[in-house]
Amino acid sequence: MCNELPPVALLAGGLATRLRPATDMAPKSLLQVAGKPFLAHQLRLLAQEGARDVVICCGHFGEQIEHFAGDGSEFGCRVRYCFDGDSLLGTGGALRHALPMLGDVFFVMYGDSYLPVNFRAVHDRFKALQQPALMTVFRNQGRWDKSNVIFRKGRVVLYEKTLPLAEMEYIDYGLGVLTAACLSSWWENEVFDLGDVYGRLARERRLAGFEATERFYEIGSHAGRAAAEKFLNGVTA
Repeated sequence: MCNELPPVALLAGGLATRLRPATDMAPKSLLQVAGKPFLAHQLRLLAQEGARDVVICCGHFGEQIEHFAGDGSEFGCRVRYCFDGDSLLGTGGALRHALPMLGDVFFVMYGDSYLPVNFRAVHDRFKALQQPALMTVFRNQGRWDKSNVIFRKGRVVLYEKTLPLAEMEYIDYGLGVLTAACLSSWWENEVFDLGDVYGRLARERRLAGFEATERFYEIGSHAGRAAAEKFLNGVTA
């Protein structure tokens, strides 16, 4: 179908050390939020947005994720799995490893994020701006996490994950669109971070942007998980 959205790579391979001891025996994706494993909320959101093909990049406790989600039919989408292997590859390395399953263009979303944004509008913007990648951003102004993006005239001109600057008002929302070519300079099974990819693309003026208007939710911290719980209780009520 010409209007079908590209696959979504869901990055769910991290150790989630900030949430211990809750993640000592289970992956962050399966923590209970609003009465269900968080992954269930994510997959239903993706299906509602029209994303029918999801590739979960798994590492730590990945077999538990596969056992829970299965083929995805319960959630209205197809789910496949790409495992890091013997050692974690980082968010960028996991994407590079999954390229044979993702194809030339794909969404990427973090496994601890719930993002109330129009995925089709994001994809349409990506196609219209004709850049090799797009980052969805939000005017955070330091409210829910450290802002790490300078966004001007539809383009991410600077992204700095580790050393954010005072003039940064926007934050990486947690959803991007990438072409496989963006990862071509890294080797298969090389360990690297998706932030390295975004940072390079921004410096090269090749990273388009889409501004989301509704805040993001995440379960990467105890405070974030509590906020997501409150929001999702309202959504599922």
